[in-house]
Amino acid sequence: MSHEEQHRLRFRDAMASLPAAVNIVTTQGSAGRCGITATAVCSVTDTPPTLLVCVNRKSAMNPVFEQNGKMCVNVLNHEQEEMARHFAGMTALTMDQRFILEGWRDGVLKQPVLQRALASLEGDIQQIQTIGTHQLYLLEIRHITLAEEGNGLIYFKRQFHATPHSEPIPTA
Repeated sequence: MSHEEQHRLRFRDAMASLPAAVNIVTTQGSAGRCGITATAVCSVTDTPPTLLVCVNRKSAMNPVFEQNGKMCVNVLNHEQEEMARHFAGMTALTMDQRFILEGWRDGVLKQPVLQRALASLEGDIQQIQTIGTHQLYLLEIRHITLAEEGNGLIYFKRQFHATPHSEPIPTA
C-alpha cells in the first residue's frame, strides 16, 4: 500500500471519529426525483441562510441535483435510521420504492420533505464546485420546517447512534 493510500485511509478513520448529523438530501424536478443519505452537510452562513452539501462525484444523483437546481436537506430524528439505511443504498429498495414509504410529502418548493424530520430545509442551489472526489453544493435556504420534538441521529465510528435527550438548560 502506498503512503498516499495509507494517508487517505487514516484520514477516513479520523473522520469516523467526528460525529455527524444524518440527513437525507432530496430533489425533485424536471430531471426526476431522488435522494441520498449524507453526513457531509454544514451551515455556511445565516445571511443569507446557506448550507454546504457534499456528495461523492461517483453518485448517480449529481446530474439530477444539478439539473433540478433545488434540494431539501432533511435532518433525521433518532427513529428514522431505517430510512437513512434505505437512502444510503444499504437495503434492496429502489429509489421509487423509497419515496413510497410513509412520511414523504411535497414541500413549499415542491421538494421531497420527510415528515417528523427534526428540520427540513428547502433551497436553491447557488453554486457547485468540484473538490477531489466530491461535488460541493451551496444551497440557499428558502423554506424551513422544524419539528417540535425529537432526538438526533448521528453517524459515529461507522455506526448510527441516537443522541441522548436532555432538558434544556434555563437561560437567566
